[in-house]
Amino acid sequence: MRPSDDVVRDLAPTGVLRATINLGNPVLAHGTHDDPGGVTVAIARELARRLDVPLELLCFHAAREAYAAMAGGEADLTFLAVDPAREAEVRFSPSYLAIEGVYVTQRGRGPASAGEVDRTGARVGVKEGSAYDLFLTRTLREAEVVRGTDGIDVYLAEHLDVGAGIRQPAVAFVAEHPTHRVLEPAFMQIRQAVGIPRDRTDAAARFVADTVGDLLASGFVPDALAEAGQDPGLAAAPPAP
Repeated sequence: MRPSDDVVRDLAPTGVLRATINLGNPVLAHGTHDDPGGVTVAIARELARRLDVPLELLCFHAAREAYAAMAGGEADLTFLAVDPAREAEVRFSPSYLAIEGVYVTQRGRGPASAGEVDRTGARVGVKEGSAYDLFLTRTLREAEVVRGTDGIDVYLAEHLDVGAGIRQPAVAFVAEHPTHRVLEPAFMQIRQAVGIPRDRTDAAARFVADTVGDLLASGFVPDALAEAGQDPGLAAAPPAP
């Protein structure tokens, strides 16, 4: 069912649905600025189809850039991890998938498990502005957070104790660099959701939330993940009715 004209105007006030795409997270998106793909692109296109408006994809390489576009009024829709620090500017839908944050370290040295990372003198590399940067900044009590353009890159460049990142690219890195290992267990679950500006109406937020629930229940999200070469099992369970 097409939403009301008021909801369409609220979600696409310029007549075009402007959606941010984070090409820096390979689970969510891939490709180029001119030809992006992935589950977030598929969801954005479906939302635009249901609103019956054109879609403009605004591609970035970091979540902090996508968040800034939303906060600055340049976007109507964004795909971010749910985090309290972002909720001042963003209203989140139910999560549509969950990924894990993990640490990478050198074999034969460093902490034996993720639970041993937070100790005096330890330094942790993170991607600046990422969900795991926000989370670790709040939760680490003794270890120092060191920010860069990528958690594993700054870990290598600064000879840190561990680098934080998303499990899938971390596992791929370790497969190519066997002198490193992934620390278990994951230090966080990263719930990805669709966000709209905080000042949009409750009706607009319900439309987005209901659409996400429908896309989960219908199998759209796992199918889009599989088409992008990602694990369809990452899709969240449909929200309870």
